[in-house]
This record gives sequence, C-alpha cells and structure tokens, in this order.
Amino acid sequence: MKNMKVLRILMIAVAIAALAIVLVVVSRPKRSGAVAEASSSIPVAATVAVERVSVANTLSIAGEFLPWQEVELHGKVAGYIKKINVDIGDHVHTGQTLAVLEVPELNAQVAGAAAGVMHSRAEAGHASLHAAYDRLRQASQARPGLIAEQELDDSYAKDRTSDAQVEAAKSALSAALQQLQVSKAAHQQVTVMQDYSHIIAPFDGIVTFRYADTGALIQAGTSNASSMPVVKIAQVNVLRLRIPVPESIAAGVRVGDAVEVRVQASGEKFPGTVARFTGSLDRSTRTMQVEIDVPNKDYRLSPGMFADVTLDVQSRPNTLTVPVTALHRGNAGAATVLVVDSSNRVEQRTVQTGVEDPNRVEIISGVNEGDRVIAGNLDAYQPGELVQPKPSRMANAQWANGGGDK
Repeated sequence: MKNMKVLRILMIAVAIAALAIVLVVVSRPKRSGAVAEASSSIPVAATVAVERVSVANTLSIAGEFLPWQEVELHGKVAGYIKKINVDIGDHVHTGQTLAVLEVPELNAQVAGAAAGVMHSRAEAGHASLHAAYDRLRQASQARPGLIAEQELDDSYAKDRTSDAQVEAAKSALSAALQQLQVSKAAHQQVTVMQDYSHIIAPFDGIVTFRYADTGALIQAGTSNASSMPVVKIAQVNVLRLRIPVPESIAAGVRVGDAVEVRVQASGEKFPGTVARFTGSLDRSTRTMQVEIDVPNKDYRLSPGMFADVTLDVQSRPNTLTVPVTALHRGNAGAATVLVVDSSNRVEQRTVQTGVEDPNRVEIISGVNEGDRVIAGNLDAYQPGELVQPKPSRMANAQWANGGGDK
C-alpha cells in the first residue's frame, strides 16, 4: 500500500515536469516572433558615409579641328603665271617659291632704273675727276715742283676728255652724288616690286587649294579686293580644337583647365588643356570660343573633323561630398540632408553646397567626414525617427564609377 502511494507521487512529478517542458517549448517561438515582429517595424535606411573626393563641374560639347594658321596667297603685282611649282596636298616649307609671275612692264621699269643709275654714276665720276684735277693744280701752284709736270698733264687731259663726254655735267660733286642716291632708290623700288612676282610660302604647311594654272592672269591683291589668289596653304602639324562654351559656365573657364578629347570619326581619346579663350560672348549664340592646342605631327587628324570635348570647370580636389540622391532641395532653395546619428535616429541638417557633377555634390558646411546620410527615398523618413541603417550598395557603386579620387 505504501509502495503504491510513492509510485503515484512519482508519476505526478513526472507529469508536472513534462508539462513544464511543453510550456517552455511552446512559449519560446511566441517570444521570438514578438521580437522579430518588433524588429521588422523599424524601417531600413540606405546610407552612405560622407567622404572626401575630387569633384568638378563638367561640360561635354562638340568642337571642330581648325588649322593652326591658314592663308590664301595673292600676287602683290599683276601679271601672268609663268610657272607654278605646287599642287594640292604638297608639303611646303618657309621661303619656298610656289609660283612665278611674268610682268613685262615691271621688267622694263627695272631696266630703265638701272640705266638711270649708270647715268648718275657717269655724272658723279666726271665731277670727281674734275675735283681731283683742281686739287692737283692748286698744290702745284702753291709749291712749284711738288707735282710732276707729266702727272699734272695727265690729270689735265683726263679732265678735258671727261668734260667732252659729259658736256651737261657742270653741277657740283655733291649734286651729282645726290642724283645718284635718287636713282639708286628708284632702282631698288622697282627691284623689290619685281621680287613680288615670286609667290613665297610664309610658313611650313600643306597646299590645301590651287586656284590658278600656268598662263592665268593674276590681279594685284593690294588693288583689287576680289582678286583671285594663287594657292591656299595651311599649317596642320598643330591644330586648334575650338569649342563654344555656354555663358552659364564661361566665367569658370581658365587657361590650363584639363579636358578630355574624343575624336568622333575614330573614337580616339587623349587629354588636353585649355590654351586660350576669347573672354567675351558671341551675341548671336551667347557662347564663348575656347581653344585647345592639339599636336598633329603624324597628320592623323584633319581640319574640319569633329570631336567631343569634356571640360572640367570649377574643380574641387579632396572635398567633402555626398551623393546627389542624398540631397533635398526645398522650394526656397535651401538644401538639406538626413543624417543617421549614433543612436540610429534621423536628424535633418541644412547644408551649404558647392560644385556639383552628375553623381556628387560638394558640401561646404553642415556635415562632417564620416557622417552617415540617407541616400534615397528621403520623403519616407521623418526627423527623430528610429531606423536601421544599411550601407547602400547602389550608391557606393555610382560613387566609385563617378571617378572621384579619395
């Protein structure tokens, strides 16, 4: 009887222990579910850390390659083309004779001027001989016996012979010399004009057009604005890449700014720098002309080709930036970001922005390096709200592809 009572007590104890175990097992999932349900009610916020990178305002615009210099060569004097030595595509060098003009009347003027010089020299020679005889005669009279009679007679004979040949030459020696200088000047003038009958290359380049052939009549370029040129040459070992920059960023362009050039025809890419700009806007297009010097020693590029130019203006190296998607601009123009603080609560901050590129915005004030900012869907969060911050993979990928140097 006593054993039965003990057995019953043991069975009751086992039943109670089993019931306790069942209650514990059943209650655990309920508590885990409650915790999970409470955790799922906190919204997830994609965040990006504020970091220092290089940012620049960029402009991509099409430009055209132009020759470094280009000129149409005219004749300074009118005449017929006697000989033309070049054709299109020929490489020429400074001082090379490209064509020769035949100018008959100019040749006659040169001959006449040369005859005038000879006549003036004859007059000057007569005056010089007569003056020499006078000096000898005066010396002989002052000191008899100083000059030999034979030498005196020879000088006298020369004077008489010269006087017979040039009867009209009775002016003084100084007047004869002045007339000689006038004749030389006239001869030099027509000789220089005769030199203009040669068309000379003013610089190294390529003949890009030939307007005339042998025998063609060329009018003087100085007297006729519509006169036909002989050839056109262009210097292409260096090219000018000219782009029109809109007025919105014209003030930010500086000599030395870095650019990236992509030739449309070949897809070739190479870097460059701004060499010069006009400093004023074209009133019809509201653009400013900017030029980049492009070396072309192997002549792989031709004038007239187009290129896409990416121009960096207002560059800011190693500056605080946030993604464009993290910035909210109000109606009044104020910019704000949502910062996740150390307790994972949202804090709205007003920031001052600077330079902006397609992916990033410079932050001048309002945040610190390392702050976590919400990178998208900003309207879904309220200041003071508790969030679960998670690094945004998409924002980080755009950040890396943006090309910023950390």
